[in-house]
Amino acid sequence: MNETVEKQPIEKTSPQKIALRVQKGIRQAEDDIVLAVQDALNTCEYPTSGRDELEESQFRNLVRVSDTTESAEVVKNFLRYQVGRERKWGRGEKSLATRIVGDIDGMLLQTAENIAKESGDNDQKAIWIELIRRYLGYGARHLKYLKSEREG
Repeated sequence: MNETVEKQPIEKTSPQKIALRVQKGIRQAEDDIVLAVQDALNTCEYPTSGRDELEESQFRNLVRVSDTTESAEVVKNFLRYQVGRERKWGRGEKSLATRIVGDIDGMLLQTAENIAKESGDNDQKAIWIELIRRYLGYGARHLKYLKSEREG
């Protein structure tokens, strides 16, 4: 008995479908990203008044760095450089800077890995930097809100 098995064509997912799945995954993660950066700004140690107060401009500079690179390491390097220059980001284990780096290497990386796996996208690094950009952008907005609350 010599039966020939008819092979089913392997369906290849189009780049457009993968891109749509990635964007959907990112949108679904946004609440968690917003809550994480708000928690960081609400609970971490960093100067909120005086000469060393973290200003929106410093946070926006970090956002700009993330917008001009495809590397999470470049973003972390810039933040560590800022910590070395001044106290605005806080220092030590409970500092805002430490928390941001921890969120980049922890929650944001894990989310990027999950989105890449679920969408079939092999470029997890691009997803990761997009999540970092959103996290920092939402952080800049929340810092503006916190500053307006402190000013009355």
